[in-house]
Amino acid sequence: MEQIAVVGAGTMGNGIAHVLAQNGYKVNLVDLHAEQLQKGMQTIARNLERQVAKGSLTDEAKKSTLQNITALQDLNSGVKLADLVIEAATENVSVKLDIFRQLDEVTGPDAILATNTSSISITKIAAATKRPGAVIGMHFMNPVPVMKLVEIINGYGTLPETTNTIVELTKKLGKIPCIVNDYPGFIANRILMPMINEAIYSLYESVAGVEEIDTVMRLGMAHPMGPLQLADFIGLDVCLSILQVLHNGFGNPKYAPCPLLVNMVAAGKMGIKTGEGFYTYTPGSKELVVSEQFRK
Repeated sequence: MEQIAVVGAGTMGNGIAHVLAQNGYKVNLVDLHAEQLQKGMQTIARNLERQVAKGSLTDEAKKSTLQNITALQDLNSGVKLADLVIEAATENVSVKLDIFRQLDEVTGPDAILATNTSSISITKIAAATKRPGAVIGMHFMNPVPVMKLVEIINGYGTLPETTNTIVELTKKLGKIPCIVNDYPGFIANRILMPMINEAIYSLYESVAGVEEIDTVMRLGMAHPMGPLQLADFIGLDVCLSILQVLHNGFGNPKYAPCPLLVNMVAAGKMGIKTGEGFYTYTPGSKELVVSEQFRK
């Protein structure tokens, strides 16, 4: 596999491009928005600089990693010669289906088309193409340069050779692949999101406060961060979207998003990305401050 394209230069996309390039792959990072593309490249450079400062990467390796990445705004030229395209656009069904229709038309017949979706049906995405056997889920965890897991999701028609190729690539990136089948939420979010949702319900029903809920899960269950802080980190809009996929996919009321989560997203309180969720976030500060609304 010589040429890889990553579509979407946001948090996940630039992280995926970073890891690929650091492992010697030539990567086209594609995003239609110049500002997002510039921001993505700046994030990669900043994260590489951190690795150098920590001594886990040489300055020479940092330079070669950056040289391996080409930033492009044009989708056609960015993916045309790719052996593999990894889509990392926003978690929206219609957006992803449009992208995959375009990828199917533009890429070579042997190219594998992967999606970094955390919950949307791989089978549905594959059905938008004429090559369902070459479509697969490649769900990286955030932050990509740090987290080892990649959830590999087989769609209904994904061919074994496609799966094997992606599993081998994942191992070459120093990641650990876990193969799962295509049902709503896969494994990671099918288990994680109901836990986050239940934590939000516990707050909504005044069982406990934000800090108490997170402290119980951190100290009692050895989680690195509490579920409400994690929800802020993921993005409350993303959590809501995934819960809606689970709720619609299974038709089971246990996946219904908490009304508090729905209201917070409607109010624009989406966590770290907006500066406020269950906690408030000040640039440059690592102090965790509970949002005014949830203070006793």
